[in-house]
Amino acid sequence: MKRKWILQSMTAIALGSLLPGMAAAQAINTLSAQEKAAGWQLLFNGKNLDGWHSYLEKSPGKDWTVDHGAIRLQKTGHDAPQDFADLVSDAEYGNFDLKLEWKMSPCADSGVMFHVHESPKYGATYETGPEMQIADLACTKPDSRVLNERSGDLFDLISSDVETVREGGQWNQFEIISDQGHLQFFQNGRKVIDTHLWTADWNKLVASTKFKAWPDFGVFHSGHISLQGTEDKGAQPIRIWFRNIRIRKL
Repeated sequence: MKRKWILQSMTAIALGSLLPGMAAAQAINTLSAQEKAAGWQLLFNGKNLDGWHSYLEKSPGKDWTVDHGAIRLQKTGHDAPQDFADLVSDAEYGNFDLKLEWKMSPCADSGVMFHVHESPKYGATYETGPEMQIADLACTKPDSRVLNERSGDLFDLISSDVETVREGGQWNQFEIISDQGHLQFFQNGRKVIDTHLWTADWNKLVASTKFKAWPDFGVFHSGHISLQGTEDKGAQPIRIWFRNIRIRKL
């Protein structure tokens, strides 16, 4: 009987030591004390779209909403362009470390652009801002397997040499570090891109692609962060979610 009581007591103590750690699991769209001390800031509060607007608009288009703690784009083929225009941050950033999580409906694709210069002079975010591609590879649509257009690629410029995207509507972790022209992309914990902006090699690379049509592409050293909404791939309605969006100035 005494032995049974001792075993029960030990079990209770063990469970008690685990429960605080379990309860302390960090909620989505929040920052830990350590993250705050390190200078991280939330770009999305999990409740509304404060801090964001559609490109060249004063507020987000109607296809951008908040769904269960995530920014959601839901679009059909009947929506007006301003309804799903790319979402851009109100604030601008130069050297930064950006992290977020994303998932999407089958066959969809999107991207996150940075150093976007917002001006009526430019009709779209991609005329100035480089893009980290994100894409669901569940389908065999031609461009989903094209080099430089896979999830994690520096879109239409540099392809990663590993495939790290999670399929089937799972959340993917994503990170862009831009520091004095040194650009790094990470997807699900793996580095997928490591290059340098604004060098002779960078200028030569841009000049060899479709981006040569936009003379101010990739030249700005600071600008807005943008979540792409203008892609039309995937079965309708197209759905893309973003959450845990946080940034740290470097």
